Amino acid sequence: MSFEVSKEDKYSVVKVKADKLDSSIAASLKAEFLMLNSDGAKNIILDLSETIYCDSSGLSAILIGNRLCRNLDGTFVVTGLQPTVVKLMAISQLDTVLNIVPTMNESVDLLFMEEIEKDLNKTDE
Repeated sequence: MSFEVSKEDKYSVVKVKADKLDSSIAASLKAEFLMLNSDGAKNIILDLSETIYCDSSGLSAILIGNRLCRNLDGTFVVTGLQPTVVKLMAISQLDTVLNIVPTMNESVDLLFMEEIEKDLNKTDE
């Protein structure tokens, strides 16, 4: 398989194990996001640290993961971007739409901060 999934207590991590996130694995990645989502996973970290190339089908899969998490009031985080993928994200302006952080630790911190903020907002209502 081109990626591995690990489920933690409050989030799941999908690590792409391929140097190219293109049409050859984008469909299976979308399917994985859908399965995680249907299992109730609302917080997903996508680790692209091994990926040096991403095409439009890969970007589409990433956007689907982001939308699925948002629909469940969750958070989707992309981490470990290589310089070529950073450029693509900037060109496509996805860096303004997605939560992109440099490391896995920062991804987990962001998820927990988002959860705390949502809990505080619920108590304010």
